[in-house]
Amino acid sequence: MRASLFLSALSVSSVMAAPLLPEINAHSAPADSLKKISEYFNLLALKVQQSKFESAVPTCDLSKVVMPQAPSPLPPPSFGLNLHHVALGRGTQNYTCDPSTPTAAPVTNGAVASLFNASCIVSAYPDIGAMLSTVSLDFNLSDLSSIASSVASALPFPPSFLKQTLAPTSGMAVSGAHYFTNASTPFFNMDASQWKIGEAPCAKNNSTPAPEAAPRGQQGEKAVAWLKLVTRPGATGGLQEVYRVETAGGSAPETCEGMPEHFEVQYAAQ
Repeated sequence: MRASLFLSALSVSSVMAAPLLPEINAHSAPADSLKKISEYFNLLALKVQQSKFESAVPTCDLSKVVMPQAPSPLPPPSFGLNLHHVALGRGTQNYTCDPSTPTAAPVTNGAVASLFNASCIVSAYPDIGAMLSTVSLDFNLSDLSSIASSVASALPFPPSFLKQTLAPTSGMAVSGAHYFTNASTPFFNMDASQWKIGEAPCAKNNSTPAPEAAPRGQQGEKAVAWLKLVTRPGATGGLQEVYRVETAGGSAPETCEGMPEHFEVQYAAQ
């Protein structure tokens, strides 16, 4: 399912994440991939140049983060909650088909994603953060550990901050993993990370179509819907609500015609 915005009743300072240039999946990336990647790294280069003339070092202030808005907005966060974490999610939406009914629509069968810590990039450089889902979709899943290294090494965060927020063996710090524990319970396990963010079994509260201009998937698939989730009993770390926004790809075809019984569609989200 999700790369996500996590909300809690506690105001907690967060983390760090971001984008090297691993191998592009040239056989499956959309036709405009090189243009998007070029725009992304040109923007990154501009930020690096601008930083040379700035007197203040950027801070990781999640209170500055503005919730992205779809044409039909999701309900706002509940009163009293504060943004706790921003994750870039990269993985697959999973589907099933009945071979005997090729004209039927594929059935959703959960999702699996790795979650990467994007809190500080999104808060300090929102224009770069807004491009993370789009750019990450153009790279092989096996290369994700280095998707964001160039931002981490180039942008002017203090060395001590980088040391605290970057995993020692990867360019982008891993927040955790997303998967489903049953057909109706998306689960976010972020207790395995160095920050012990918490665990969040969730239920869907609301959804809205992704913007028409949202980035399509590797085979031209539409972006999956934006979601608001609420946590179920058993959530830890004070986590209460989760949003899936800035989606890229992930949607199934309209029918099962020509599709296998089980298949996956690459996606990314925040």
